[in-house]
Amino acid sequence: MGLGNKLRLTSALSRMLHRRILYSSARSFTTTEGHRPTIVHKRSLDILHDPWFNKGTAFTMTERDRLDLRGLLPPNVMDSDQQIQRFMTDLKRLEEQARDGPSDPNALAKWRILNRLHDRNETMYYKVLIANIEEYAPIVYTPTVGLVCQNYSGLFRRPRGMYFSAEDRGEMMSMVYNWPAEQVDMIVVTDGSRILGLGDLGIHGIGISVGKLDLYVAAAGINPQRVLPVMIDVGTNNEKLLKDPMYLGLQQHRLEDDEYVEVIDEFMEAVFTRWPHVIVQFEDFQSKWAFKLLQRYRNSYRMFNDDVQGTAGVAIAGLLGAVRAQGRPMIDFPKMKIVVAGAGSAGIGVLNAARKTMARMLGNNETAFDSAQSQFWVVDAQGLITEGREDIDPEALPFARKLKEMERQGLKEGASLVEVVREVKPDVLLGLSAVGGLFSNEVLEAMKGSTSTRPAIFAMSNPTKNAECTAQEAFSILGDNIIFASGSPFKNVDLGNGQVGHCNQGNNMYLFPGIGLGILLSGTPIVSDGMLQAAAECLAAYMSDEEVLKGIIYPPISRIRDITKRIAAAVIKEAIEEDLAGGYREMDARELQKLNEEELMQYVENNMWSPEYPTLVYKDD
Repeated sequence: MGLGNKLRLTSALSRMLHRRILYSSARSFTTTEGHRPTIVHKRSLDILHDPWFNKGTAFTMTERDRLDLRGLLPPNVMDSDQQIQRFMTDLKRLEEQARDGPSDPNALAKWRILNRLHDRNETMYYKVLIANIEEYAPIVYTPTVGLVCQNYSGLFRRPRGMYFSAEDRGEMMSMVYNWPAEQVDMIVVTDGSRILGLGDLGIHGIGISVGKLDLYVAAAGINPQRVLPVMIDVGTNNEKLLKDPMYLGLQQHRLEDDEYVEVIDEFMEAVFTRWPHVIVQFEDFQSKWAFKLLQRYRNSYRMFNDDVQGTAGVAIAGLLGAVRAQGRPMIDFPKMKIVVAGAGSAGIGVLNAARKTMARMLGNNETAFDSAQSQFWVVDAQGLITEGREDIDPEALPFARKLKEMERQGLKEGASLVEVVREVKPDVLLGLSAVGGLFSNEVLEAMKGSTSTRPAIFAMSNPTKNAECTAQEAFSILGDNIIFASGSPFKNVDLGNGQVGHCNQGNNMYLFPGIGLGILLSGTPIVSDGMLQAAAECLAAYMSDEEVLKGIIYPPISRIRDITKRIAAAVIKEAIEEDLAGGYREMDARELQKLNEEELMQYVENNMWSPEYPTLVYKDD
């Protein structure tokens, strides 16, 4: 062979090898969901009745022939955009018709209509949800999900998720195989004991698991065929439900102590036996169990508690944003004086996370932790928590103030919220009490004495009726030079003269989808505090300086997919730094470590499921 031919052959081999390398790299970056034909083992009406595969009028004529659908659908083939346009037109028309009467709010009517779409066509449901996330996130999640949970027995039409009960003890290992999905990436589980701020709703709590997973799909691109809502029914202490003949759950009082733990242990062993790489998010467990179960499982399973850790992360991001809104660097956070109203699982979770954040900024030693601890004053239903109180909750004990120190401040054990605010003059008043209206006019008036150049009011309790105050109340009493954030959505306040009082919704949905996606794509075996911290700091830094100085500390929900992508990347980076990353699919840990910032973002984005109709190919079992 001549030299020219050899060179040409070498060049051709080089190009072929280069193409293979590019293909291999691209394959590592690409999710299998939605990009390849999907094999199905059903045809005809069975396909139309399966929301995972049903496309309705979007089935092409070729697919209709292949799947025995010709004649079962109107002849006009529509694309997904046309379907959405039809649905949205019908939605506006049906909203009023779907109401049961004057007591059935418009939001619940919207939930009913969206839920029916979810039952028929899952791909289109998520396409509608993602395209209209600002409008529909409050429908599928807080605050409307609270109303849904309160009425769940009456709204129940089609089972969604799995139910494990006290009656299933000894059977859970076999029960998990009743779920049809071979792979589950994300489980949201509740025992219904503390749904939002509504208390013990028993089995009705399944609604919160369903709603949360809708946001994992819409915001994080978790494949909807790989999510599982779970309700663990250990009974209820809600006397109304115990006497209600229409109640769908166990009508017995809740299990306690070892009996309760044995049920949760059996559930965790069962799901991780079938799906070893699943992520389990605990949701709305009452405080006494939230911390115990978190500590019990966090070092052996891929799990986290969104009430304790997610709420804390969103609050930390908001608090760091409040520092920035004063024109100060985030490193000044340890100088903030914070009064916290509420010492439940969410309140203590925020306190622990805030203390760790401050301590890390101060050097992460014992002196730093002591200094950070001194920046918090915690008030619960009995008033200011001090060391003089008997039977202090062990979780709250680190934040109990010293009596002599309080005497110098003119305060005592059990001092009221208004007394504490008046004497401490805090930079931040943070509400996680689930007591609607707790920030009364008197309390807000006391905040006028804050030593901060721009005090912050965080009324974080959900749902809306449990918010400690409204945006209107805060701005009308304290004026325009404040930062306001809430757990449920409020409208911005018109302050006159073209000025706007921005209401920032500190919603957990800013963080938990990104945390879940980052855990999944990093392959970490556990969820560390460092990963949660990285997520919170990523959210805090997301807003521009210009936006923050206007009082906007949280981004609009319309940016949720971009926010989630960045938070997931931050979680993955932290997992790599902590040497916990194990990789995901073709991307092993070593390849993951080689990715630069841009490649990491691309890796995350390409592994986010999007609601596009796949090509369906029938294969006989």
